[in-house]
Amino acid sequence: MFLAQTHHHHSLPPPLRLSHRLLPLHQTPSSSPSHRTRIRASWQEVAGVVIFSAIPFTAVKVIAGSPIGEGLRRRLEERKSVAEREAERQKALAEDARKKSCWYGEQRPRWLGPLPFDYPEHLDGQLPGDYGFDLAELGKDSFALQRYFNFEILHARWAMLAAVGVVIPELLDAAGGVNFAEPVWWRVGYSKLQGDTLDYLGIPGLHIAGSQGVLIIAVCQFLLMVGPEYARYCGIKALEPLGIYLPGDINYPGGILFDPLNMSKDPVAFEELKIKEIKNGRLAMFAWLGFFIQAAVTGKGPIQNLLEHLSDPFHNNLISALQFMSNTS
Repeated sequence: MFLAQTHHHHSLPPPLRLSHRLLPLHQTPSSSPSHRTRIRASWQEVAGVVIFSAIPFTAVKVIAGSPIGEGLRRRLEERKSVAEREAERQKALAEDARKKSCWYGEQRPRWLGPLPFDYPEHLDGQLPGDYGFDLAELGKDSFALQRYFNFEILHARWAMLAAVGVVIPELLDAAGGVNFAEPVWWRVGYSKLQGDTLDYLGIPGLHIAGSQGVLIIAVCQFLLMVGPEYARYCGIKALEPLGIYLPGDINYPGGILFDPLNMSKDPVAFEELKIKEIKNGRLAMFAWLGFFIQAAVTGKGPIQNLLEHLSDPFHNNLISALQFMSNTS
């Protein structure tokens, strides 16, 4: 989906019905002959793509077990104690910054604003974006609360990245800057399910795994994500076999890989950046809900929906879209 485009081998559907999502109006899931995924590449191409996807994780394992990795670990051990002391100093400064910040602790804003409410005691304002909202008391257990925050920040970051991949191609196409074969995010995925070939970044001929079937792409995605997910599972010490020390925690690892601009050097600014990140991430997750609903109701992309609404707000809005759906159902 991320800035991936297609060559057209099939006609794309008009606006959708909720009963047959992502299918043309004249087709049903049982009558669509092209609904089944097709693989057009030879087994040599498939093997090449799978091997290419496995290279990053395999290379890390090979380097870690080689003399090079041993030398990197020795160098890390020589300077690790100094790095650990610096990390502890930064953590103390970050804790002090949270105590003085208006976004943390008892002085932080609440989700009901000035209205009186019995906010849960387990939400003490130590986590970024804690507005005291937990009506179901899901975070009453401290271990569960930390896990939920880990999941939220992870999904928030994915949502922000994916939202860029949805908006930018359609925006560039609407502005005439780049002529994408298909700028609308869900139509790219629909075309892939029809067996079309993907041109990544809109560059003709840049297929990578785009000429494969969905199953092969899923396998490649799994192989590419094995390394990052394994590192996330093992924690921030997972990269130490390569001589890389990360001074932070699982959500904010820091170091040269995750903080190349050294933005965590100023603890006051860094604690505020955490607030901005989670707020924008939550907004991106809600935006994705809007992307899904717009695609199901109008069959168009978010930029096209916005432009049509701005051109005629009284006739192109949510009410008119729902009326159109009720008339065509």
